[in-house]
Amino acid sequence: MEQVRKSLKAMESRFSSQLERRDRVLKDSRDVISAASRAIIDVHTGRMEEAEKELSASRSLLASLKKSSDASVARYLVSPESEMVEASVVVALAKNRPIPSMDSLGASPEAYLLGLLDTVGELKRLTLDSIMKRKLPVAKRYFGVMEELYSLCSPMAVYDHVANGARRKIDVARMLVEDTRGLLAEEMGRESVSASMSRLEKKLGGKARG
Repeated sequence: MEQVRKSLKAMESRFSSQLERRDRVLKDSRDVISAASRAIIDVHTGRMEEAEKELSASRSLLASLKKSSDASVARYLVSPESEMVEASVVVALAKNRPIPSMDSLGASPEAYLLGLLDTVGELKRLTLDSIMKRKLPVAKRYFGVMEELYSLCSPMAVYDHVANGARRKIDVARMLVEDTRGLLAEEMGRESVSASMSRLEKKLGGKARG
């Protein structure tokens, strides 16, 4: 049994070390997620300079975390990495820039897909904010990106066993797109009626003066 004891002792040491690495990754991940979340909040409140700073902090923290980690804790990096992807996309779109690629962000395929899908919810909020500010062209642009992201990502549902949670996020994205489409169509209808009424008033006003 001596060999068994030695094997178990070595196993215990390895498990203990792995557990310590996992706990460190989970703790540091919260800082990455917090910075990414603040970047998104700053976008919604119009503080773009602050958003850029928070996004930069999130990316820096994540890069440091990935550098100090190994394959045994790779799965714990998906969540903070997907949050960074989401924040990167939201900031880019708010500044009317192209969506950054997976390679440019240095993200894993799983984190990139999940981050893109989470972006759909933020795009709904940006669309509604634009509608409330009477910026219909901007709202239509955000919705167009939202719709296209869903269309491009939805076939990835078959890889749910690889990108855990992708199918559920795709289902949520579909509902968000449908709901936002209805709200935007309703607002466009009101705009059309308002424009028609305005033209009619001008026409009638012109005839009255004539």
